[in-house]
Amino acid sequence: MIGFRTARKDRAGSRVRRLAGAGMVLPLAVGALMAAGAGTSAASPGSGPTAVVSMGDSYISGEAGRWKGNSLTNTGSRNGTDRGWVSASTYDPGKVYGTTAGGCHRSDSAEVRSAGAIADVAVNLACSGATSENVFRASNGGVAFKGEAPQADQLAAVAASHNVKVIALSVGGNDLGFADIIKDCAYDFIIWNSYCYDDQQYGVDQKIDAVMGAVGKSVDEVRAVMRGAGYADSSYRIVLQSYPSPIPRGAENRYTQSDWSRLNTGGCPFWNRDSDWARDSLVPQIANRIKGVAAAKGVQFLDLRDMLQGREVCAKASKQVTSTVPASATTSEWARWIDNNESQGLIQESMHPNYFGQLAAGRCLALVVAQPAASGFSCKNTAGADQTGMYLTPAP
Repeated sequence: MIGFRTARKDRAGSRVRRLAGAGMVLPLAVGALMAAGAGTSAASPGSGPTAVVSMGDSYISGEAGRWKGNSLTNTGSRNGTDRGWVSASTYDPGKVYGTTAGGCHRSDSAEVRSAGAIADVAVNLACSGATSENVFRASNGGVAFKGEAPQADQLAAVAASHNVKVIALSVGGNDLGFADIIKDCAYDFIIWNSYCYDDQQYGVDQKIDAVMGAVGKSVDEVRAVMRGAGYADSSYRIVLQSYPSPIPRGAENRYTQSDWSRLNTGGCPFWNRDSDWARDSLVPQIANRIKGVAAAKGVQFLDLRDMLQGREVCAKASKQVTSTVPASATTSEWARWIDNNESQGLIQESMHPNYFGQLAAGRCLALVVAQPAASGFSCKNTAGADQTGMYLTPAP
């Protein structure tokens, strides 16, 4: 961990309560196969139970699915936000993440599990913290991660025992260094009283071509596995998705930047200028480049840049959960705040879609799969509605 708490004490005493550390795993962060009713008998392409498979990083694995909104209450059920609460001061993250608690964080509400009946079986191979090389086949540069074989090699086993119809892929954020971007921007808010966007934009520009090359190779690796298993390219679809912004624009933040409420209360320690850069420059830049990869590789694109609009951490249009404001998909934040003290769960959950956000992402996947496989769409939420209010518009 970065000791932001110590750093802030040097500046302003004990007011610091929460902030992210270097241990945060973002996108910006499964070899045991986690499937609902997964079968084991061999099946040829087009036979066996149909399957939808998720691959990639924390934004699709289900990271932060433990949380139904954010609450300042650190005891008990945290005002009903903590789905891992057992009783009194006892918590079991395995209630949400199963055997992947503390690791890949494949939650029961992960996108592929929340998409509804788009296949007989939902198989989640994604893992929090994974990079593109954790997706590639071992024979082509892939690297095992958190004790599991590369995801493409795991996909081969699924393709042999199921009739795979959809593969949802979210990858590239960790290659680009989301964790370091968040860390550095938070440091600039808390310690240095300076902006991060200029230096960070330079770094992104230096890396992004190589990262998109790796994203493209991830798609190629998936194709190679499926062809090796006897699947025609037209017999299933790959959905390549972008990332939502977990923080709002500066003008849409309910806490002013002139005091420490953004840090101490909101858990979103970023200057307005940096927030605007992240929301309106960084996230769109990545989305547009991923869209280009999808077009070049002939796969479907799902644009999630606006998925959390108004539901981000600290957004004016949403509320924290309190003893009088219950957790609700219609009013609560849909992303997990930054909590470096680990007073509630783990740092790696920070800045990811939470339970409500994952239900929304699942709805987006279901909606886009209902469209022609060659199409691309943006998925947005309806203000004041739950995940059933998600809708598609043509991708920009």
